[in-house]
Amino acid sequence: MANIPVIQTRNLSKIYKIDSLETVALVDVTVEIKKGEFVAVMGPSGSGKSTLMHILGALDLPTSGEYLLDGENVEKLDDDDLADIRNRKIGFVFQAYNLLPRTTALKNVMLPMMYAGIVKEERVKIAKKYLEMVGLSDRLHHTSNQLSGGQQQRVAIARALVLNPKILLADEPTGNIASIQAEEIMLIFRKLNQEGNTIVMITHELDIAKYAKRIISLRDGKIIDDRVNGHRRKI
Repeated sequence: MANIPVIQTRNLSKIYKIDSLETVALVDVTVEIKKGEFVAVMGPSGSGKSTLMHILGALDLPTSGEYLLDGENVEKLDDDDLADIRNRKIGFVFQAYNLLPRTTALKNVMLPMMYAGIVKEERVKIAKKYLEMVGLSDRLHHTSNQLSGGQQQRVAIARALVLNPKILLADEPTGNIASIQAEEIMLIFRKLNQEGNTIVMITHELDIAKYAKRIISLRDGKIIDDRVNGHRRKI
């Protein structure tokens, strides 16, 4: 596994301002995530983990500090460049799946490739490959509302992978599904990581976080703990 930082943040801070009211969401967060790591970000409500995920996903910008994604300084990009970096380098898996409800699994997975300008024949081939990878080769033509929560999340994972992103960001990926299905989803993530995929996952459940090799804990916008395979790293 190459020892390459895919994510680097330096003294990252985020303050939300509404009129005269300021809410501090992140304070001087400095972290490196290497290529091929599987990292869980934990913390109570209001700890800053969702804000951090939004910044790492180029969905929001920090108030101060730096964020480099694959060596590229994200906060210096304009809106068009941010959209481009999201499409090229980041695969998203959300708690709510974000699938088109009356659209088949195959077409849902093909969608990012359509926007990327990949020809239809290739889109079908790639979508089938990733749906087979997540165990849904027999559900290609089922619409989202014909699938269980766990199956819908598998479709979402397949969709996130089709453009070979540098990093897979998962926000509470097991939050809406039963525990047995959650275990199946986490085994898929573990397999993807074993195949070299870089994964950053937000979760509030320790049982889910333990599937990751590294657990970063946030509180009040600050990193309070960072462990790899149970061993504490220097913060």
